[in-house]
Amino acid sequence: MGVSAAVLAIDAGNSKTDVAVVGADGSVLATARGGGFQPPVVGVGPAVDALARTVNRALAAAGVTGTDHVSACLANADLPVEEARLGDAVHARGWGRTTEVRNDTFAILRAGVDEPRGVAVVCGAGINCVGMLPDGRTARFPAIGRLSGDWGGGGGLADEALWWAARAEDGRGEPTELAHALPAHFGLPSMYALIEALHLGRLAPGRRHELAPVLFAVSAAGDAVARSIVHRQADEIVAMARVALARLDLLGEEVPVVLGGSVLAARHPELDGRVSALMAERAPKAVLRVVTAPPVLGAALLGLDRASAPPQAAARLRTRYA
Repeated sequence: MGVSAAVLAIDAGNSKTDVAVVGADGSVLATARGGGFQPPVVGVGPAVDALARTVNRALAAAGVTGTDHVSACLANADLPVEEARLGDAVHARGWGRTTEVRNDTFAILRAGVDEPRGVAVVCGAGINCVGMLPDGRTARFPAIGRLSGDWGGGGGLADEALWWAARAEDGRGEPTELAHALPAHFGLPSMYALIEALHLGRLAPGRRHELAPVLFAVSAAGDAVARSIVHRQADEIVAMARVALARLDLLGEEVPVVLGGSVLAARHPELDGRVSALMAERAPKAVLRVVTAPPVLGAALLGLDRASAPPQAAARLRTRYA
């Protein structure tokens, strides 16, 4: 294999994939973007086939046939057994002499910290939390939904808002403006009409995610039910972060807690304020940061960590994604 690049960094999410070929000095030799990575939908083989199309474009653009190390942070690698299975499938493609597959939340964490030390909570379509230390120890959750005790993210918030709104309209629950705002978002006159449209498929299920911003707008206007949902989300974010910090014995140290994902990146004041207040109470030494750097940067930094690259390499890489 003609290897002249140090790291092949892959950040593969449900909706898109970013790839970067990185030199040992932190220079970015080439990048490529492709579609989403969904092995639960299409199977591991076809998912890696799709990934290969993006990777091969990046390698060709960099003028290399492979790299020293593949650092792949992948959606749907929720359990260590899934990481191992996907790691075998990725390594078999021959893109690197060594391969490490991690859950994609680790990429967001590493993108947001100066060294591999800290905790990240990602609240986007779903919710997840991981932590890591320079000695290789990690903290994580299965993060596969209600089955593993999770609650929230854009999908969970939308479902909760729909539940409360439906009960408000038919009289089983407390009054809430959500009963009017949610159907109005789709130009519908009532919750009954919205329920019917979702149930019969006139509205695609994926459009439920559009309702999270509506929930936050209603909460900001002072609606008690909407505020209770937003507060519950903040409680979940802080609970995950605190448990991860405790598992890594970091509660007594100043340590970054990185917040990422579309729900947290939107910086909703009600959510931000409650998260900050609860973290100050339950993990007072934690330093909150909202990460804005792309996750592929984190995947590349994890690869440079593996190569024991000098700090200048990481600094150079960061300037590329500033």
